[in-house]
Amino acid sequence: MATALRDAFSVTRFSFWAGALLSSLVGSLLYLCTARSMEGDAEARFISHARHAQSVINVRLRSYTNLLRATGSMIRSTPVLTHQNFRAFVTALDMPRNFPAVDYLNFAVQVPQAQRDVFVAGLNRDVSRIFGTPVDLNISPRGGRPSYLVVAYVEPAPPGPSYYGIDLMANRYFGDHLSRERDHGIMFSSGSPIPLLSQPNNIYLGVRTPVYRQGRPLDTVEARRAAYVGSLGVAFSVRKLLHGIMDELPIAGLRMTLYDLGPGMDAQGRATAGRPLTLFDSQGTPAEPAPPQGVDADTFAVTLPLDFNGRPWKAVYSVRKSALYTESDAYYPTLMMAFGFFGSVLLYALLHALTSSRRAALALAQDMTSELRESQNKLQLSHQKLRRLADHAYQIKEMERKRIAREIHDDLGQSLLALRIEAELLAGRTKDTHSHLHRRARATLQQIDTTIKSVRQIINDLRPTVLDLGLSAAVEWQVNQFQRHTGIQCEIQDDHGEIALPDHCATAFFRILQESLANIVRHANATRVKVELRLNGDWLSLTVRDNGCGLPPGGRNKHGSFGLVGIEERIAILGGTCAVFSEPEGGTTVMVSAPVVGGPEPAVPAQQEHGSGSAIL
Repeated sequence: MATALRDAFSVTRFSFWAGALLSSLVGSLLYLCTARSMEGDAEARFISHARHAQSVINVRLRSYTNLLRATGSMIRSTPVLTHQNFRAFVTALDMPRNFPAVDYLNFAVQVPQAQRDVFVAGLNRDVSRIFGTPVDLNISPRGGRPSYLVVAYVEPAPPGPSYYGIDLMANRYFGDHLSRERDHGIMFSSGSPIPLLSQPNNIYLGVRTPVYRQGRPLDTVEARRAAYVGSLGVAFSVRKLLHGIMDELPIAGLRMTLYDLGPGMDAQGRATAGRPLTLFDSQGTPAEPAPPQGVDADTFAVTLPLDFNGRPWKAVYSVRKSALYTESDAYYPTLMMAFGFFGSVLLYALLHALTSSRRAALALAQDMTSELRESQNKLQLSHQKLRRLADHAYQIKEMERKRIAREIHDDLGQSLLALRIEAELLAGRTKDTHSHLHRRARATLQQIDTTIKSVRQIINDLRPTVLDLGLSAAVEWQVNQFQRHTGIQCEIQDDHGEIALPDHCATAFFRILQESLANIVRHANATRVKVELRLNGDWLSLTVRDNGCGLPPGGRNKHGSFGLVGIEERIAILGGTCAVFSEPEGGTTVMVSAPVVGGPEPAVPAQQEHGSGSAIL
């Protein structure tokens, strides 16, 4: 008893610690899953806001591209471009409101060497009129060149005349790009800050597009060079371009850094490549325009690409993860951990109780199963005893029938035979002398013959004497009797001739045939019956097939009907099988098979077995 208590206590203690460990694991998993889910949701919101900011930048860049195209269309459609109509057009654009990032819109005119002096004189005259004071401008840098691309129109008006007269083609880097812009009719962005306007963390960039004469063909490079008038450009501030975008995003502390990844030009005018240019940093200052981009485990960061007129840009967005969480978000993982722990404890307790109940139920079920199996064994043994008893009863019944048939045949048959002989003698002697007595003797003789037939029928009903001749002969006799009494056409198929088998086996097959034929008469309404007797190795099979109405549903289990039950029991006693089924085209088939055990019994002549009276019966 003490050992059982110690074992139970050990099992309980083990279950307690196992439940505690499992509950802790579940709580930890829920904590991690909740934290990761919140982090994933916050990261998805952060990326969505970053993509929104990126789309706003794209829209603004396209608007400045459209500004250049619209201004270029105005210049092409104007027969003679003057500072007055250029100013009027730019004033109508209301750039401080519609294009706040654009500080200047300028147009550089192509000037051949032959027209240099005339152009410079006109430029001095126009610029003096703009500033109200005489100016002395010349094309810079100085030096003779075959042609010049000189900035002649700048709006809104710049703070001084130094913005005019600059030859853009003098710089080899810009000159190459401007030539490509002219020859291919594409927009051009150098990717280099404009030195005259740029400040730390406030970069100014320029975008230029070629302008051709109205109505001139532009199909080939030579045609575009011949129709080339000049280059229209816009100078815009990257800081102003991005102004307000960060304020619209509902994320505190969001940082955006914009880089130009394409080739550029250094301060000496040489082309540079492979060194990204920092265009803007939302957390930069004039003292520290590009602070280090801090990205660690507590920071979300995403890099999105931009295409600025063929130049590759990238924008890096970053923010501290805590900026995307609310005050209550910090408690959710802890609450989920507590919920997982206590929920697991309750669930484990319930499962433990159910398991204990299941073990008790299994033990009870095992006891019940043992009792049930014992009952089944007893029932099976009882069934076997009943089957042996039924077999014994069948054997006793057949033996009793055989004994009664023999006694009737031997005793009553001999008496009737002797009586008939006496009546025959009496009829012969009174034939000529006593006519009245002769008639009575003949009547008595006929009555004796009728009695003999009745006795013979009784003997055949108890046990047909034809069974002593073999099963094949008995089957043929029974089928002929059935056909003669019912008028149903019968067919016998027996290709083996006489089959030697024990008497009890032959009697069982004969009784099965009798019961099958009786069922056909009572239920089938058939017009044709086929009986097959076959011997396959050590197995004998009997098949009775009719063309009647078939077996109705539930017919085999009909209350008070024991014909098929008797057939099944008889064949089961022999260790055989029985099958009863309806044919698809109509009719019923009874098929029985049983192993043939033993050899042929010695044939006894009827005269020796039944005595002298067998000649009549």
